[in-house]
Amino acid sequence: MDQKDVLFREVQRFRQLWIWVFVIFLMGLSWYSFIQQIVSKIPFGTRPAPDLVVIGMWILFGLAFPVMTYIVGLTTEVRGDGIYIRFIPFHRKFRTMPFEAIQTYEARTYRPLREYRGWGIRYGSGSKAYNVSGNRGVQLVLSSGRKILLGSQKAEELIIAIEKAKRKTHEGDKSQD
Repeated sequence: MDQKDVLFREVQRFRQLWIWVFVIFLMGLSWYSFIQQIVSKIPFGTRPAPDLVVIGMWILFGLAFPVMTYIVGLTTEVRGDGIYIRFIPFHRKFRTMPFEAIQTYEARTYRPLREYRGWGIRYGSGSKAYNVSGNRGVQLVLSSGRKILLGSQKAEELIIAIEKAKRKTHEGDKSQD
């Protein structure tokens, strides 16, 4: 099997309703204050901020924050030589975990708020988590003892792909002997 063959691919994005209600509220508030104070020249609030601050908040919460929330995502791939993850836009390229470095792995249900204090690239419970939504994932224990949780809406399919890739890699090793 070619090491670049993708046996499994999952792309997850932040699409939870509660996140978007919050993002749209902040976006709406920043646009409203911008239009009122900058465009209409009517001070926003009883103690209006300087125009430069209103413009800065509009750029940050009216434009950048919604766009960033829309593009952030976790891509997980299983290839012939390992597991590849990329948390866009924080990783410019895939991070690789070769199968030789993975001691154990298992699908599991976890508690994102309690164990990792939320979603994203998180640390907690003695491990690192890459998660976007839900409470299912695959727990990896590396040979170094480090634990990594990969959040997945398809945890069982991810496990099957890992097993298939490891089996093919192992068969390839035997044929070379």
